[in-house]
Amino acid sequence: MPDLLIEFLSEEIPARMQKQAAENLKKMVTDRLVEAGLPYEGARAFATPRRLALSVQGVPARQPDLKEEKKGPRVGAPEGAIQGFLKSAGLASIDQATISKDAKKGDFYLAVIEKAGRPAIEVVGEIVPQVIRAFPWPKSMRWGAGDLTWVRPLQSIVATFGPETEEPEVIPFSIDGLTSGDTTRGHRFLAPDAIRVKRLDDYASKLETARVVLDPQRRKDIILTEAKNLAFAQGFDLVEDEALLEEVAGLVEWPVVLMGAFDEAFLAIPPEVIRTTIRANQKCFVLRDPKTGKLANKFVLVSNIEASDGGKMIVAGNERVIRARLSDAKFFYETDLKTKLQDRLPKFEQIVFHEKLGTQGQRIERIERLAGEIAPLVKADADTAKRAARLAKADLLTEVVGEFPELQGLMGKYYALAQGEDASVAQTSEDHYKPAGPADRVPTDPVAVAVALADKIDTLVGFWAIDEKPTGSKDPYALRRAALGVIRIILENESRVALAGLLVKQHSVIHAQVNRSTVEFDFLKEASAQNDPAPEPPQDAAPDPAMVKNLLAFLADRLKVQLREQGVRHDLADAVLALEGLDDFLMIVRRVEALGKFLDTEDGKNLLAGTKRAANILRIEEKKDGVAYTDEPDKRLYQVPEEQSLAAAILSVRFEAKHAVDHDDFAAAMAAMARLRPKVDAFFDKVTVNVEDPPLRENRLKLLNQIRAATAAVADFSKIEG
Repeated sequence: MPDLLIEFLSEEIPARMQKQAAENLKKMVTDRLVEAGLPYEGARAFATPRRLALSVQGVPARQPDLKEEKKGPRVGAPEGAIQGFLKSAGLASIDQATISKDAKKGDFYLAVIEKAGRPAIEVVGEIVPQVIRAFPWPKSMRWGAGDLTWVRPLQSIVATFGPETEEPEVIPFSIDGLTSGDTTRGHRFLAPDAIRVKRLDDYASKLETARVVLDPQRRKDIILTEAKNLAFAQGFDLVEDEALLEEVAGLVEWPVVLMGAFDEAFLAIPPEVIRTTIRANQKCFVLRDPKTGKLANKFVLVSNIEASDGGKMIVAGNERVIRARLSDAKFFYETDLKTKLQDRLPKFEQIVFHEKLGTQGQRIERIERLAGEIAPLVKADADTAKRAARLAKADLLTEVVGEFPELQGLMGKYYALAQGEDASVAQTSEDHYKPAGPADRVPTDPVAVAVALADKIDTLVGFWAIDEKPTGSKDPYALRRAALGVIRIILENESRVALAGLLVKQHSVIHAQVNRSTVEFDFLKEASAQNDPAPEPPQDAAPDPAMVKNLLAFLADRLKVQLREQGVRHDLADAVLALEGLDDFLMIVRRVEALGKFLDTEDGKNLLAGTKRAANILRIEEKKDGVAYTDEPDKRLYQVPEEQSLAAAILSVRFEAKHAVDHDDFAAAMAAMARLRPKVDAFFDKVTVNVEDPPLRENRLKLLNQIRAATAAVADFSKIEG
């Protein structure tokens, strides 16, 4: 079967756009082929800085013939209806239609339309211009006098089609003055002459000869292998960087790896600053001395050409730029060290965090207070936690972080250590932002844990208080990430934190701090205008319990997501979280784990079945009677031993399960529940609930409710599937 080859040659495509562009090209072309009745065997897309290419294998030579039946009007219908049918079906006269007989609806006309399939080369000749016109570049441009838009000026189009055993044909089409052909060009400088290509193997081979590596993954492999070998030859280790490798592979068509050096004096700068400076400005990799574990004064660059001098001028040019950039970084770092972090804090009073949540200074005060409250819960020193919270954001005002925002927190750690702060205070500057994503680690130092929780809780409560909650896919303040951060920090550090009280208190603080400052400002402004003494501002409103409950439910939903990703059954989490008043997420997870183990046992499965049976009977009878049977049953009305035995077991189990739960011993609570199972089974075997005697029926329904109430000590069994 024929193969299809397409290439769009243009000026340089930004590296960040190449991967998605290749995926888009593949999807857009193959989707249209399938829609046109041309299924394919396989497809591969490629991108280099100057070209997008697609090879589709096993495309049929032509579309299949189609046969369609079009139903027309009844025989004897008005002339207008018949003429409309003839026009829509493409028939010259009604004699060309057949008559279909229907005993119920009568005879009607039927047109059999046969549509011959077209050659695939014609269909593809229509598809490719459509793809070019509709291509979804993040940014595109026009050039010359035409109206075509592309990411950069488009220079040529290759479009060939044909079986492997034959010379492929050029798919003929023209768009905005560009005519398709079978000619491309190699490397801009090393092999700029025209190259005639056929299909993928021939195309890739000729490009390689012309100093173009077509496959992005192969370019990455070449860069990584040669960089490691070059570093090893000099006695160093390459500091690998997958994101930088991806970017650099999108900047070169013919990767040539070289090594440069910078002055050893720059090694006095924190290594992250060196690495970020070299990475951001020159897209170069740094090296590490394996003997010391520290950065070496060397770097690896990737050139796009093989220079006649072996790359000496290229290396020298990169060294000059890196020397200048590192000089700037060294100046910023040394300047920052002259001002203590503590002395930078007053400036935060002039920086608005959010118009409804006050200044950054006010927010730091809130986080400091909350960190002091959380500290004892996570076994941290309260004073140290408050100090760490006070200084954690100070590096945002430094020169280095102003130049490289991605180093926030990390630079705070360096400055804090240089200024003699406690090691935990310094580490908190870096760690309180964590986790920044699902793959990021969580803080483990107790002080950092306290401040990280305080920071994220303040963010959540603040934006909930001003009704800026996430909606659908929109989450501009990354509140879902903050919520998952709170959950992961608590669970991975096995911290006992009752969240409800903290949320209520923080909401009160935000009201008292932000609302009072706003109200006082308005009152003073009004009094000043009237030359009157300022009146007393009104008292702040109490926290909204509904808001706090809503936020706690949001956190619980994030916990469910986290547990589901870890393979925990969603219904078990629902069953535990359905209970009122649970806000200690560590204990919630442990309860879910214990419940899961219990339900894997025979006792657990049978008790679940019995509990569900009791709940179903209650639901039906309560709905029918219009009452809830929640009162205690009257033991004087017990008539059979199974009633008395079940009642006694429930009394014992409820006490033991509650005692175990109160002491966070969920395994013991489940063991107590297991003893209820035979009594429930015996009750349903021997006792009829819906008897004719109304008082007896009511009493037995109340006893069923006691089963439901007993199991509710650990979970809402009605939420459990099965």
